[in-house]
Amino acid sequence: MERKIKEYLCPVEATLDLVGGKYKAIILWHLLNETLRYSELHKRMPQATDKMPTQQLRELERDGLVTRMVYPVVPPRTEYSLTEFGRSLTAVLTEMRNWGKMYLEKESPEAAARSEANSRLH
Repeated sequence: MERKIKEYLCPVEATLDLVGGKYKAIILWHLLNETLRYSELHKRMPQATDKMPTQQLRELERDGLVTRMVYPVVPPRTEYSLTEFGRSLTAVLTEMRNWGKMYLEKESPEAAARSEANSRLH
C-alpha cells in the first residue's frame, strides 16, 4: 500500500513532520552510530515515560527512518537501528547537536558541561 504524502508549504515543515516529536530527534541521534535495544534507548532518555519512546519509535519505523528487528528468543529481543533513509539525517542531527551545544554554552555553562558529560556516557 502506497503511503500518501501530505501537502507541505515548506520543506522544513516536511522535515519536522518526520523528526519533530518530543523524543524522535533524540532517538535518531542515539541510533546514529549503533543498534540499540529499547531498554538501552530508554536509559538514555530517563525523563521519558514508557509510552512516548514506544510511540515515537513506531512512527519513525512507519516513516522509514528506523528499522526494528525482533529476534525469536526467550525472552524476546528487539533492536532498533537507522535505515539508509534515517542515516541521511546525520548532517542535520549533527548540526542540531552543535547548535544546542553553542546555545547551552551561551545560556548556561554549567548546563552545557552537564550535557556534554551525559553525552559522553552514552
